[in-house]
Amino acid sequence: MDQVNGSVVTEFVLLELAQSLAMQFLLFLFFSLFYVGIILGNLFIVFTVIFDSRLHSPMYILLANLSLVDLGLSSTTVPRMISDLFSDCKTISFYNCMIQMFFIHLMGGAEMVLLIVMAYDRYIAICKPLHYLTIMNLKMCMTLILAAWIAGMIHAVSQFVFVINLPFCGSNNVGSFYCDFPRVIKLACMETYRLEFVVIANSGFISMGTFFFLIVSYIFILVTVRKHSSNDLSKAFFTLSAHITVVVLFFTPCMFLYLWPFPTKSLDKFFAIVDFVVTPVLNPAIYTLRNRDMKVAMRRLSRQVVSSREMT
Repeated sequence: MDQVNGSVVTEFVLLELAQSLAMQFLLFLFFSLFYVGIILGNLFIVFTVIFDSRLHSPMYILLANLSLVDLGLSSTTVPRMISDLFSDCKTISFYNCMIQMFFIHLMGGAEMVLLIVMAYDRYIAICKPLHYLTIMNLKMCMTLILAAWIAGMIHAVSQFVFVINLPFCGSNNVGSFYCDFPRVIKLACMETYRLEFVVIANSGFISMGTFFFLIVSYIFILVTVRKHSSNDLSKAFFTLSAHITVVVLFFTPCMFLYLWPFPTKSLDKFFAIVDFVVTPVLNPAIYTLRNRDMKVAMRRLSRQVVSSREMT
């Protein structure tokens, strides 16, 4: 369903995720269950960190912010994916498409910086434990969190200002089940090679660079720990393995979506679903199941909620 040549595009057509009714019901169940898990899991982490004073440390404050970002990133696409499954006309208005792209990159950019900050926090905690409270004090932690959100805003705005003013007068078929800068730019009625390169550099190369920087930093931490004490190596690896898992889950789809030169719709669907549905629900599980203090705090909060309900 394309626009007639010469007319101004007022809406975009999104890709159909499933054609058969059975597959639609299966995806509806999958997305709904995962989205409920994303909401409950991430909000539970946020409330646990807020209400448990024992968790008012930089590591857990950063984790709560990561949960908020994951919840926001998933909410930009998953509710629409669910509602479009049984819709005959899978279209999105021009302005809603622009808003969706903006918030995807706002949350994605903020998460990239947050993961770097969390790696820095773990480096200080593991390699310089005696100076941890001096370096990673509350003021420094809040400054780094603010910097992550500002970086996400800059990352989104730097692409959004170019795309919002592009002329769209031809095809309006995005070729995906959500709006994103690389796909929408290709629909513009002008040559966009330079702008496409800007988007690739802004999202793809930054994602790849951040990914390798984080992996190298984790290797550096492990090497440093091994030099000082081989007994602490397994403990450090156990602590960092959760961070490494999250980094791989987040950046692998990003690098494919923005850098892979031979995209296919099937792989595009798979990696986008991993990024928006699977990763945000796994992050709470990864961090809580591997963190004793977090598990104890969650049990304590659960008991308080249950006891307050019984009293009422």
